[in-house]
Formats: sequence, structure tokens, C-alpha cells
Amino acid sequence: MGTSPKVTVLIPVYNRKKYVAAAIESVLGQSFTDFELLLIDDGSTDGSVEIMRTYTTDPRVRLVCNEQNLGIPKTRNRGIDLARGEYVAMLDSDDWAYPRRLEKQVAFLDRHRDVAVVGAWVTEMDEKGRSLRRVKILPVSPGELQSRLLFRSCHHHSSIMARTAVLQEYRYCEQYAVCEDFDLFVRIARKHKLGNLPKILVCRRAHSGGITREKAQLVREKNLEIVSAQLTELGIAFTSADLERHFLLLRLDRLPLTHHREYLEWANAWLLKLQAVNQHALRYPERALARVVGEIWCVVCWHAFAGMGWRAWKQFWLSSLSKEGLSSMRQYLLLLAIRRPPREI
Repeated sequence: MGTSPKVTVLIPVYNRKKYVAAAIESVLGQSFTDFELLLIDDGSTDGSVEIMRTYTTDPRVRLVCNEQNLGIPKTRNRGIDLARGEYVAMLDSDDWAYPRRLEKQVAFLDRHRDVAVVGAWVTEMDEKGRSLRRVKILPVSPGELQSRLLFRSCHHHSSIMARTAVLQEYRYCEQYAVCEDFDLFVRIARKHKLGNLPKILVCRRAHSGGITREKAQLVREKNLEIVSAQLTELGIAFTSADLERHFLLLRLDRLPLTHHREYLEWANAWLLKLQAVNQHALRYPERALARVVGEIWCVVCWHAFAGMGWRAWKQFWLSSLSKEGLSSMRQYLLLLAIRRPPREI
């Protein structure tokens, strides 16, 4: 390749014989053509390498093989080091990119020079590639994305495109076997803007081999570690019980119904405390954080309704968080209304 491509599409692969061809073909079928496809095999033993090698007749495709299994953070860092493009687009080896994904994200990063990373909404398919007609709606504004990182990651990693120079500066933490993307976004967001496009650009494959299902406990521990560090940086005092409850704020399906009343009282006081501390620390944009905690308050009350009935909504209205909660939920419902239904794979 005589000149550097605009985009390096990075696909790390480990034992994905069943799915990797579909991922590769979704990249080769992109409307935007100024890219290289960097395939890095991480010690596969199932024939994945042989499948990938059949695509190297295309001059845009590079295949690199690790001498031994390094794990996903080290493999992604190796890809970042080898990338020739101005931007790096990530894609998991079992996922699928819609044809205009690169086109849309390149245009966005070209227009918004202050944004370091842009993701997108995603839909889901089953193991056989059949659409599950589910869409993952994610926040889009930089302020809200930065504020939401205080609670959990809000990018689907397989959908992100980032500036190569930024990734080379920050890199994935190789000590994180899971949640390395969450950690990366938190560190980048301290100095750079993040974004999401309100468009469905990637289809995620749901199957039994997913990492988060195999390592659910480790994922939980690393999430708590990353969130704990952010709370400490914000300067808020918290106990181990506060941290556990904070972790549940966007995972309320795990909260027993019998705990709803106690949890509701804690959530109101805690969310107000986060806002008050941030008003002095200015760690997060005040308006954006207000919208985020308002939406969370609305969701907490909605879930509490199952165990408390209308008393939950009485608590909602008694809190000063209710105004921002209603505003945020209206915005979320608008996003639901304007999204396009996913196309069949």
C-alpha cells in the first residue's frame, strides 16, 4: 500500500472460526473504501487463521499472528502500534458492521476535531446471524457520556472509531483481562470529548461464548474498581455499601424487590450528594451530570414501583431530582422514536 489509509479497521481474533468470515466481509463491503483491515490472530487453534488467510489476496487486508496467546488488551495494543490509519475502527471478530459504518464515523471525526472517540448504536443477532430486533440506545452528547462514565461504560466497544494518536497515547491497560475498554474511556474522557452517533452501525452477536458471561464475577470486580477510583477522584466520601449500591444504579434488575424502599431513600440522598460534591469539584459538566442523575432517579423509581406501588412515585415527586428526571426521560423517548428499525443481516 503506497500511501497510508484513512482508517485502520482492527479485528483481534481468537478461536472465531464460525464467525470471523462474516466480520471480515462486512468490512470489505463498506461504502468507504480508504481503509486497511488489520487482522491479528491471538494464537487460535480452531482453523481461524486459515480462514483469514484466504482474504489476504485483497491488498487492503493484513494478517498478523501472535506467537502465543497474549489476551485481548495486549493484542489490541499491538494493533494500535501497527495501525497505519489516521483513525482506528474496532470490530470484534464475532460482530458485523453495517455498510456505511466507516463512512458515517469518518465524516463525524473529520467534522468534530475535538472528539477523540465516537461510537454508535448497535443491534443484536443470534449465533446464526438472525436479527433479534433489539437496539442498544446509547447517549450521544460528550457531556452526558463523560458523566455516565461515573456509573458505567456507555460505548459498545465494537462500534468505536478513535483517533490513532489518542489510542497510542492512552493504550489499553494490559492488567485488565476484562473492562479494559471502560478503563480506557474513563482515562481519555479526562482530557478529550467522547461521542456516539444516534445511528445503528454495528450488529453484535449474542452467543454462549461471550466473555462477559464467562467472567461475570471478574467483570463486576473490575467495574467496581474503576467506579471506586472515579468516586475517590471526585472527592466524595463513600462506604463499601455505598459503592455496591452505586454499582446497582444502572443494573436494577439485580435488586431484590424487598429492598426497594430502603434503596430508594439511599438513591435520592446519594444522587443529590454526587451533584453537590461536583458543584465544588467541577469534575463533570454540571448540566450534563444533572440530566444523568435525574434520569437515573426516574429509572430507580420506575423499578421501585414493582415493590412499593404508587409510594415510589410519591417519592419521585418529593425529590428535587424529579424535574431533570422527566426532562431526561422525554429526551430518551424521543431517541427511541427517531431510531430506525434494524435491517436483517
